[in-house]
Amino acid sequence: MDKLEIKGNWNQIKGKLKQKYAQLTDDDLTYAEGEGEKLLGKLQEKTGKSREALIEEINSIRE
Repeated sequence: MDKLEIKGNWNQIKGKLKQKYAQLTDDDLTYAEGEGEKLLGKLQEKTGKSREALIEEINSIRE
């Protein structure tokens, strides 16, 4: 799956990402509808993971 699908409780997803990646800040995890690419860019910079890996991880958290 190559599309970021953020549905449901973003605060829960954000909390899990902050637990896993301590270097992430609330600013890094600010999400607004339609700004998924911007969020992914910030996460890529902070974690060093690929776009695809991050999408897979976020999508698996929300399931």
